Amino acid sequence: MSYFSNFPVIPYDSEGNGNLKDVTNILRRVVVRTKIQENTSVFDTYDVKEGETPEMIAHKLYGDINLHWVVLLFNKVKDRYHDWPMTQQQFDLYLKDKYGVESVNAVHHYEISQESGHTTTKIDVGTSNTLYPSATAVTNYEYEEALQDEKRKIKLLDPRYVDQFVAEFKEKISETVI
Repeated sequence: MSYFSNFPVIPYDSEGNGNLKDVTNILRRVVVRTKIQENTSVFDTYDVKEGETPEMIAHKLYGDINLHWVVLLFNKVKDRYHDWPMTQQQFDLYLKDKYGVESVNAVHHYEISQESGHTTTKIDVGTSNTLYPSATAVTNYEYEEALQDEKRKIKLLDPRYVDQFVAEFKEKISETVI
C-alpha cells in the first residue's frame, strides 16, 4: 500500500474560478500514539547504516518497499531530506555549504559536564568559554555529526504488528473530520 492511496479525495478549486477538481487531501495527518511509540514490546531500536534509505529498511524488515512510510511515520520523519540521516558525501557537501570550507572545524559552542545526576550529560555554555575556562570546544563538524548520529537512532515497528498498524492507519486517515 502506498502512503497516499488511502487519503480522502476532496473537491478543490485550485484556480479560484469555481471549477472544482477532485484532489488527494495531502493535508490530512495521522500520528502514532505516544503510548505505542513508548511501548518497547512493539518496536526495536535500530541504527541506520551509511546510505540506507527508508525503502531499503522497509524491504529488509517488512518485505515491501512500499511500507517505507511506516518507518518514516513511526519515527516522526516529516521531511526525509532533512530529518533522515545523510550519506557521508551529502554530509560533507552540507557542511561546506553551511559553514564554508574554512569554518567546518571552527568552534560551534563550548560544553561542560553536568556535575550531578547524569554526569555524562553535556551542557552547552555558549560560544565563549570565558565563564567556564575548562569547557570543551565543540566544532561545527562535531556538532553536526552529533545531530546526524541522533537521526540514525530510529525505532522500527515489529513486523508482527505491521498489518494491524496499516489497517488502523487506513481507518484513521479516511475518517471524516467534520
